[in-house]
Amino acid sequence: MVTPAPIAMLATSPVRQAVRSMFDDTFSGIHQLSWFDWSLLIPYFTILVVLSIYGMHRYVTIRRYFKYRKRLLKEPPREFEQLPRVTIQLPLYNERYVVERLIEEVTKIDYPKHLLQIQVLDDSTDDTHPFTEALVGQYRALGFPIEYLYRDNRRGFKAGALQEGLQTATGELIAVFDADFVPPRDFLTRTVHFFADPGVGVVQTRWSYLNRDYNVLTEVQAMLLDGHFVLEHVARCGRGLFFNFNGTAGILRRRMIEDAGGWQHDTLTEDCDLSYRAQLKG
Repeated sequence: MVTPAPIAMLATSPVRQAVRSMFDDTFSGIHQLSWFDWSLLIPYFTILVVLSIYGMHRYVTIRRYFKYRKRLLKEPPREFEQLPRVTIQLPLYNERYVVERLIEEVTKIDYPKHLLQIQVLDDSTDDTHPFTEALVGQYRALGFPIEYLYRDNRRGFKAGALQEGLQTATGELIAVFDADFVPPRDFLTRTVHFFADPGVGVVQTRWSYLNRDYNVLTEVQAMLLDGHFVLEHVARCGRGLFFNFNGTAGILRRRMIEDAGGWQHDTLTEDCDLSYRAQLKG
């Protein structure tokens, strides 16, 4: 007589029968689901999968942040013996109520005037244009190295303005500030020397906020931006992964911009686009 195989014995065991019964009860009616049921289930599980992947990504990001945050350089490893020329570009578009503050703070930046150039790149279509032109004229009369460049065609928008500004820029390094930023006085002295390393193409600084505590909306916005500037940037830079310029409050090496093909306006995210092209160039 041949002894039955173990799998045949399992099939008739009480445990196997209970498991099969539970499985059958759970999915017994799935073939009876209506189109409405499927229209809810498919998006539900799709969103669930996407959120699961996003959650895993955030976990990896936070893990890398704690791993690399103490390894990042707090100060440049070496400094320039002779400071490089720097051009600060200020792209504007109808920024009448913040442009005065911006220009005032930029002219306070601590850097030798003979090595500094400030370009106000104005594409405005309202009264920002005459107001800013007069304001720049006042600062220029006081001896500040500031110039006013106006365009009435807005070709390429911000990317186009930055690219046209490069044609007359004298700096080896290009700093960019949007109109709603307030750069600190020591911005250049704390960042320029990182470029003493010829392998550095961009230095992106963290953003802080004037009105973080104004209301719930500004609190949430600040929290989300901190997730990018504090967590993601540290995690990516520390791991040697792709690291992008955020379009403002940073400095780029001019040679890197030109080698990557310059500012291009065939995208809505010209800063990220330039970052990709620069890193693909090495």
